[in-house]
Amino acid sequence: MPEIASMAKSFIIYLFMTCMAVMAVSEARAASYPVRVAVITNASQVNLKIKGRCNIYALPLLELLREGVDLKKADVKPTQSGILIGSEPFNVYGVRIKTGGADIHVNNRRFRGDIDIIRTEKVNLLIINHLDIEDYVSGVLYHEVSHLWPMEALKAQAIASRTFAVYKTIEAIGKDYDLTNDIYSQVYGGRTSERYRTTRAVKETAGKILIYRNKVLSAYFHATCGGHTEDASLLWNVDIPPLRGGPCNYCTQSPHFKWVATMPLADIERKLNDGGYRVKDIQNITVSSRDPSGRAKSVSIINSLGTEELPANKFRLALDPNLFRSTNFEISIRKGTAVLNGRGWGHGVGMCQWGAYYMSKRGFSADQILQFYYPGAAIVDLKYMVQESVEE
Repeated sequence: MPEIASMAKSFIIYLFMTCMAVMAVSEARAASYPVRVAVITNASQVNLKIKGRCNIYALPLLELLREGVDLKKADVKPTQSGILIGSEPFNVYGVRIKTGGADIHVNNRRFRGDIDIIRTEKVNLLIINHLDIEDYVSGVLYHEVSHLWPMEALKAQAIASRTFAVYKTIEAIGKDYDLTNDIYSQVYGGRTSERYRTTRAVKETAGKILIYRNKVLSAYFHATCGGHTEDASLLWNVDIPPLRGGPCNYCTQSPHFKWVATMPLADIERKLNDGGYRVKDIQNITVSSRDPSGRAKSVSIINSLGTEELPANKFRLALDPNLFRSTNFEISIRKGTAVLNGRGWGHGVGMCQWGAYYMSKRGFSADQILQFYYPGAAIVDLKYMVQESVEE
């Protein structure tokens, strides 16, 4: 299986490089690596606006349907037989719109590159933005960290975000898209979210990614680790030295280092039952085990039906991951309400963003920050990884 996956990856990259060699790209530069981002899913209608004329192609073979189309303003809707763009029906399951460099406005948000409009089986719309990875990272950074942070922290985030995106493209071979534009991938806002300093960080790190043993690193990151990063193998099927976690003394001044959250037991019961767990009349909740980082590993829900044991991360996600910011918490019950005193925000794996902020304030470079949070990983240029994959 690994050999087949490697061959498939090499073939995809070969096709990409061949296509890129003959395509004209805006701003007179060749795209370094293409990504596909699902920017809207399950929509009943979207608004489309393009300044300039565009071409519309049928998916998947990109047959030209319309040339020089004017889409200054158009509502797009799915139909039983295809897609309605403005007043014109297209009897295909999906189209790609190419602008030749002009921005595409979807629901008043600007995007670079091209877009696919796909009618799903449930007769909804799926909108996928195709663009170069550098433009993608430029649209990500503003949502991941403040554009006012020190430049070395921004550069570290740019490299981590670019690496994570490349990792997801490899993982998504054969799927409709590589990433979503939410917290489950990386929050991506298109050109609307670009800022001068974050774009500068992207340009100064252009093409740089993290690898471990010649493989693209799954460069996870999070807001605040709370004093110790997490071992990825405890959450996912990833067990490599750069992601095994370790002490972090840099995020103690983070606004998310400590937090307190409360929720009535009745609400917890409802949310757990909605999540597929069977509990009734909760009497107590305790942390039944912890992992080496100090985070809760499992939680016991003592209730009238017995004791429900569940992983702490499942407990957190079932309740509210934005309210209960991490699994590094203590629980107490007061007058029918659960009170959680916690530390950190996020899963805790990989780079601690607020730790990176304070490291940069102390004079550490982006490379030093990344070496601290991903020990043993190397920083390389993406183009050499692509060439090596083709040569294999």
